[in-house]
Amino acid sequence: MTDLSRRNILSLGAALGLVGATGTATNAWAWSPTGSVAGSGAGTDPEYVWDDAIDPLMAKIITSGRVPAVNKAMEPWVNNNDPLPTGLPAELTTYLQGVNKLPSWADPKKLARAADFNRRKDTYLFLLYGLGSGIMSTVIPREAKSVYWSAGGADMQDRAAKTFTFGYDLAQLKGLEPEGQFIVTANKTRLVHAAVRHMLPQSPHWSAVADQKIPISNADILVTFHSLGTFVHRKLLEWKVPFPAEDQEAFLHSWQVALHLLGVRTEYIPKSWDEAYKQSAQVLTPILSPTTEGIELAEDLLGLTAQIDLGVTRGFLNEFVRYVLSNEIGDWLGLKRDYASATLIRAVWPAFILFREGLNPVAPSAFYMFDQFVRALAMAFLNKGASGQTTPIVIPTHNRQD
Repeated sequence: MTDLSRRNILSLGAALGLVGATGTATNAWAWSPTGSVAGSGAGTDPEYVWDDAIDPLMAKIITSGRVPAVNKAMEPWVNNNDPLPTGLPAELTTYLQGVNKLPSWADPKKLARAADFNRRKDTYLFLLYGLGSGIMSTVIPREAKSVYWSAGGADMQDRAAKTFTFGYDLAQLKGLEPEGQFIVTANKTRLVHAAVRHMLPQSPHWSAVADQKIPISNADILVTFHSLGTFVHRKLLEWKVPFPAEDQEAFLHSWQVALHLLGVRTEYIPKSWDEAYKQSAQVLTPILSPTTEGIELAEDLLGLTAQIDLGVTRGFLNEFVRYVLSNEIGDWLGLKRDYASATLIRAVWPAFILFREGLNPVAPSAFYMFDQFVRALAMAFLNKGASGQTTPIVIPTHNRQD
């Protein structure tokens, strides 16, 4: 594993848009709860905060062998306005009754605007979430190790599809309205997190490489948020994609609600993008580093394209990862260089954006190739390439076996 010097950390952070010009990176929790949605809080390090509302209950469900029955009961539970499943343990039903709803501070107008923004900018979002955030997750050591040694790590196509389901349902026009699906998807994801927190510490493979006793703390979820929402926000600004203040605020609000639905305490949820950047500089940038597990996961994710015709070469794909993230991360992951593709991407992508946004009437010569590439990439993570359907999220019953 590579140890990052402070200079390298700041250089990489600047490349990813995660550290300001005067920002510093530190592992110590120093972010003030005054910058949160709650506006106050105890200031407890989220590293030691998990999910007391569901963790003990999920542990009992697992040890009593009831997970298959719970998964079966939850199969028809899809839309936000669906009744809670019948046949669940009474305690689980009671828990879901308390959390299967938006927080009182959710703003329907902002959420509707965020959904419309996601629809208008889906081309960039598919690319940034897929080749940006998805590959960045493989150089977040804890996330890479937890994914690799949990059940999902053995089938990355299925794991990626389920992760994409979360983002896809959040981005839908009515995703957080009664006819949408995100509230249910978030609740199922929260159950999966609780299950992994119980099972993964029992894996000798994970325990041998982990630097924590229990995975997926509030801090870990915040790290994932910054590799998704904060990263995407900054890249859109960097790429000069039109991004009015109202859209920026709405985009953040959708993620604030998502974090709440995942069980993150409101004292940790940033109230503004400025606060999000401050928090990201503390919890994400300093920890980026390659691991054996992450390198293999990255190759698995990029190798999925062998089954989907993206219309580009693997070298082009490698170079787009480098373009979106950084050459340093590309080197960590051993992504072979294709300098011709690198030159094409750097020349055409800015022109592609200008044309799509109506800022230049002339389409770049490679416009169609880029457009088809991004859309095919999105479909690659939707139910193993099947259009229009997402992959059901189910509670795992075991860790990775090998």
